[in-house]
Amino acid sequence: MTEASRLIELKQLRRVYNTEEVETHALGGIDLTIDRGEYVTIEGPSGCGKSTLLTVLGLLDEPTSGEYILAGVPISEIDAEERARLRNREIGFIFQSFNLIPEMTVAQNVALPLTYRAGVAAADMKQAVTRALERVNMAHRAGHLPTQLSGGQQQRVAVARALVGNPSLILADEPTGNLDVANGDQLMALLDQLHGEGATLITVTHNPVYAERASRRIHMLDGRLRDQT
Repeated sequence: MTEASRLIELKQLRRVYNTEEVETHALGGIDLTIDRGEYVTIEGPSGCGKSTLLTVLGLLDEPTSGEYILAGVPISEIDAEERARLRNREIGFIFQSFNLIPEMTVAQNVALPLTYRAGVAAADMKQAVTRALERVNMAHRAGHLPTQLSGGQQQRVAVARALVGNPSLILADEPTGNLDVANGDQLMALLDQLHGEGATLITVTHNPVYAERASRRIHMLDGRLRDQT
């Protein structure tokens, strides 16, 4: 693994929560490197720290201690505004619950990440949204509301939203959790395709069959990495 190919580097990353005099060590000293273009799954029982790790990787939460370097940028050395800018440009999120805004059309939902970027022309934004929807076979639903879509279609829209800004990293937290088997299989096939096109994917899953699709499997227990395959 070379410096040029490395996207993520974690050094003794810890996340501790203090509530009502109870100290919870959600992450207990994580050392991890991930290359650009890798497809990694994070597995483990509920409460082992998988989702906490994903939120830290996605810059939605900050580690208590340790070092996180994303795309060559030490996160501890940048302020909240720069962290938000980095998150918007480098990271795409796919959530289990889709997180689409019901009052907005499919196209408007997909465009959201671009609306927070300065200097994006309306024509360029429209083109990027169309291109993202075409990649997930949902361009024909651009004017519909999320409530007019099936669960599988909503998740495809969520994938398009994650892709629209051409992020370096796509994070998926139990992306098939609210889908039936058929739609779950279709979504995982879509993620396979994105990885084949060069995307860096990190997914959290409880499904060992889906985990086998990744190029690397990371197993967690009690906030620590136990092994990698």
